[in-house]
This record gives sequence, C-alpha cells and structure tokens, in this order.
Amino acid sequence: MATGTRIKDDFQNVNGHQKAAILMMSLSEEQASGVFSLMDDEEIKDISQAMANLGNVSSTVIERLFNEFISQMSATGSLVGSYDSAERFLTKALGKDRVDGIMDEIRGPAGRTMWDKLGNVSEEVLANYLKNEYPQTVAVVLSKIRSDHAARVLAILPEEFAMEVILRMLRMEVVQKDILDGIEKTLRTEFMSNLARTNRRDAHEMMAEIFNGFDRATESRLMGSLEERNRDAAERIKALMFTFEDLGKLDPSGVQTLLRSVEKDKLALALKGSSETIRDLFFQNMSERAGKILREDMEAMGPVRLREVDEAQTYMVNTAKDMAARGEIVIADSSGEDELVY
Repeated sequence: MATGTRIKDDFQNVNGHQKAAILMMSLSEEQASGVFSLMDDEEIKDISQAMANLGNVSSTVIERLFNEFISQMSATGSLVGSYDSAERFLTKALGKDRVDGIMDEIRGPAGRTMWDKLGNVSEEVLANYLKNEYPQTVAVVLSKIRSDHAARVLAILPEEFAMEVILRMLRMEVVQKDILDGIEKTLRTEFMSNLARTNRRDAHEMMAEIFNGFDRATESRLMGSLEERNRDAAERIKALMFTFEDLGKLDPSGVQTLLRSVEKDKLALALKGSSETIRDLFFQNMSERAGKILREDMEAMGPVRLREVDEAQTYMVNTAKDMAARGEIVIADSSGEDELVY
C-alpha cells in the first residue's frame, strides 16, 4: 500500500481505499460514524487500514479528490436509496418507536392522507378488515374514499352487513372532527401498521421467487455457487421455492381444477419432463379418454428441448400459484396440513 509520503502530492497514486479514507477523515466524527454504520465489517477494515497508513496528505490531493467525487456524482445523476437505508438514518436521530411509526407509514400504501392511502388498498383487503368493525364506522370510512372503490368494497362485504352500512350512509350527517380523528388514528395504528408489516418482504422470499423464474441450468449453476458461499441462505431459498414437483401437494380436487385451467399443449410439455409421481397424479385425475389422448400427444412430440419443458412447467406453477392466491385451490405444505399463501 502506498504511504502518506508517496501520495502527498501525487493524486494518480491514490487507490480506492485511500480515497475513501481521505473522504472519511475529512468528515466530522459524527458524520463519519454515520457512514461507517452503513458499511459491513470488511469495508470498515479496509478503509480503517488505509486511514492508518495515510500519513500526511496535501491540500492539493484533497481538493482534487473532492472535485472528482463531485464530478462523478453529477455524472451519475442519481443516488440509490432503500427502506433499510432510510430506517438506519432515521434511527440515528429519532427514537425507535417513532422510527417504527414513520417506516410503517412509508411502507404502507401510497397517499398523502389516510384516505388517500385507503384508496390504494385493494378492496379485498379493506373489506376483510372492515367486516369486523361497527357498521357506523364502516359507513364513515366508505364515505371518505372514492365512490368506485367504496362500491367494490360493499360488493365484497356480507350482504346483511353491507345493507346496514348503506342505511347508515344514507342517514349520515356531518361527522364531528373528534370522531373522524379517532377513526383515522385507529386505522393508522391497527390497520395500516399491520398492513405495512405484512408487506415487508423477506429477502430470501424475494430471492426464491427470482430463482423460480430461472431456467433449470441457470438455477442449478447459481444455487451451486450460493451453496459454496452461504449454505444457510441457499437452504432457506430452496425451502421457499415452489417447483413443478410441489404440485404433488395438490389434492385431487385441486389437480382437476388446475387441469381445467391450463393449456393442453403446455400440460403435455410439462409432464414430458416430470417425474413419474407427478405424471401419475395428473393422469389419475383425468378421464380415461383424456388421459389416452394426452399420452398420445406426449409420444407424438418425440424429443423436446429442455428449455421448452422448463417454460411449460413454469407456466403450470404460476397458474397454480395464481389460483391458490384467489382461493380456487389449496396447496398444502409437506405435512399436508397448512395452505401456502402467496
């Protein structure tokens, strides 16, 4: 590593770690502490080592470094931010409880006011929450959101309950401010905060979805590399991934429902590359005639490209997941007891 004497006036010999070290030493201790808190241990170690070996650095080098930094930032034209980085910065200045409240607000649906936010919550989620509230409260809430959104929520609510709400909306007068404030507070502390926490995505879940989208060769290659670097993370991702073989967790009714929804040519391709267990499961839930036709179609295909099989199986998996999300089929876990919710 170059010493302070070597880089005193020669900017060309300053490496990346030394540049970072000079920038850090130009900050106040409080500012530097904030930057260090965003780094991992290896980054802190490398920069600290560079700081310890800097020696004297001339003002000319510092000025050129700052100019380079500003020039690069201007050329980039953007900064990368995330929920996690925002939360870390806020935690430095505010108490944890206050930060949690702020992060729940920004993680929740978009909107400046509570009623704007509610307008961006799906009618199914909102109706599921409101059905447990007093009809008068629901009437106030629905009167504050867009009429088309309120109509979709009412259509989902139980009919008798929906009629109670409608009658109260018809008789409703101007709502007192303290009552409205109370409803807003309840929505913020109970509904929105829970919704924000529910919307937080685990990084492993997100990566499992990404791996589900890979073709077989890419998935195998990247998963193998990940296992070498972080076996625990690889195992968690594999446990969260939903593969074509997981369709074996469908009950007979689910298989039959799925069969009615998928394209027959995609089904033939997907089963062409499946295990005997999965193949038998689908054939057992088809009529003898339909099974015979499908077998003939599969034989007539001859050899097929692995990429085409992967695409067909991904189509089948995505169709099943969409149907499970709509409640049309139930995909049990390995014990056969619990539904997997997507």
